[in-house]
Amino acid sequence: MLKIALPNKGRLSEEARLLFGDAGLEVRSTGERALTASLGGEFQALFVRAQDIPEFVADGAADAGVTGWDLVSESGRALETLADLEFGRCRLIVAASDDSGIASTAAIAAGARVATVYPRLAARFFAGRNQHVEIVPLSGAAEIAPHIGIADVIVDITSTGSTLKVNGLHEVETIMESTARLVAAPGALTAGSDDRRRSIEELTMALDSVLRARGKRYLMANVPRAALDAVRRVIPGLNGPTVIDILDGGIHVAVHAVVPAKTVYRTIAELKSLGAEGILVTRIERLMP
Repeated sequence: MLKIALPNKGRLSEEARLLFGDAGLEVRSTGERALTASLGGEFQALFVRAQDIPEFVADGAADAGVTGWDLVSESGRALETLADLEFGRCRLIVAASDDSGIASTAAIAAGARVATVYPRLAARFFAGRNQHVEIVPLSGAAEIAPHIGIADVIVDITSTGSTLKVNGLHEVETIMESTARLVAAPGALTAGSDDRRRSIEELTMALDSVLRARGKRYLMANVPRAALDAVRRVIPGLNGPTVIDILDGGIHVAVHAVVPAKTVYRTIAELKSLGAEGILVTRIERLMP
């Protein structure tokens, strides 16, 4: 049974559990504080800190893991992305206090102190710009550093920028963007036993199929045969709509297509204007290419 390292708490943990559950790999644990659990009876989950997951996967303690790409990059471990899971979206940024007068990275003085929980990424960023700074490693709460005099600027993650604003900080520059990833050691899909490779492939496909289905709807409608050309422009689908003859349907044919959920209301209105009848829209649990 393959071991999958999952975040033990926080938003990444919640989103990962939801995704695995939607993929049919529900977390089945003996209690809230359990360190391991069954994933649909197919895999074993290991619950660890999100920042430790790159080490677990790189060292072989877990066959794969789910964590933020920012944490993978900071770890310095060579890992392969099997899937971008699209949640936990954030940016690693340089930020300064509103009264600092710093409006760009170039305005940061030589020797400035940079507080961060991402010392490797911060050092690499400033070195790449030939700027000499002093990195001040922290374990958390970097936002307070400029206000208590232990740093001039910070390097930290943000998603909406609201925390920066509340703490009197502003963004100076984006270093990188990050999302949660399913990661494994290099060669995970080519090395090892056939069963192991097959299991990793199946896990990746299961998660990817759920992600593909999100934001999509399956639409079915009976439309006039004479309006098919116009219907194809309204619902192109993934590879064009599927057109099916209706038994004793007369002038109507059935069309089926996958459409974006955010514009389905407009699609329905356009189909009605073309004479469509019996329109049905359903959610999609999984979608394979």
